[in-house]
Amino acid sequence: MLTSELIKLNNLQLAGRLVSDELLLGIQTSRRSGIGTEFEQFRHYAPGDDPKRIDWKLFAKTDQYLVRESATESNQTVRLLLDLSGSMNYAESGISRLGYAKILLASLAYLSNRQGDQLSLYGLKQGVLQALVPAGKQAFQKLVATLETAQASGPWRPTTGDRSQATFPEFSRKQSELLILASDFLQIDDEWLSLIRSVAGPRREIVIFQILGDQELDFNLQGFYRFQDLETGQEVELQADAVQDTIRQRAAAYMTYLEENLRIPHVRLIRARLSEPIALVLKQFLLS
Repeated sequence: MLTSELIKLNNLQLAGRLVSDELLLGIQTSRRSGIGTEFEQFRHYAPGDDPKRIDWKLFAKTDQYLVRESATESNQTVRLLLDLSGSMNYAESGISRLGYAKILLASLAYLSNRQGDQLSLYGLKQGVLQALVPAGKQAFQKLVATLETAQASGPWRPTTGDRSQATFPEFSRKQSELLILASDFLQIDDEWLSLIRSVAGPRREIVIFQILGDQELDFNLQGFYRFQDLETGQEVELQADAVQDTIRQRAAAYMTYLEENLRIPHVRLIRARLSEPIALVLKQFLLS
């Protein structure tokens, strides 16, 4: 399902479920032991099976009672982190980076909730880590509701006063968990890289979804444009044709820089374009 259609639904929980169902229907087996990958295969219903395990959608298509065979539920700790800096408001073809990230995280939360994982949600705004939804009962419903109303604004970190790097003191405990970030991963210095290095460890798998627009990478614009920094509000007027090659080269160089510096054990970088269907991006995550 196209991202633009999901956004028009204006219902984050439904959008997340639609993406998740589309994803699971396209995956027959999975070797990963993380989010939403408890599904292994279907088999025919046998006396003694719990009827609740019957896949009624498949029954409607095949007229057969098929039961999902699943691996043992992981009860894994899954932390979702959403970048709430102003650059997340960037949009192309009516799809904002923030809206894309919300659906992506809601879909992952839906998959994780099905698996019985412990879910929590955090936001990063102006260099401050905000605990938005703690793990516990009804965390999934609270998480989706919080994502619905989340807004992005301001710089990644304060422009005045304390400009020290953001830290994750709450993540310092040595426990097995999955930390998933949704961000553009754009930085002035190395604030994102420093943050990742500070929390990476053998018992914490970190997955970074870097969400970018086609024009940010390809820059096919022509003509005169006024560009605005969505975090500081600063504007600059440029002839796009004159800077096209320079911007493409710098974008490519930055992407390579990130790839090289994120070759850290237990850290994965997955790039997503705003034009890509979210289910395909998540399939790459689950099957790679």
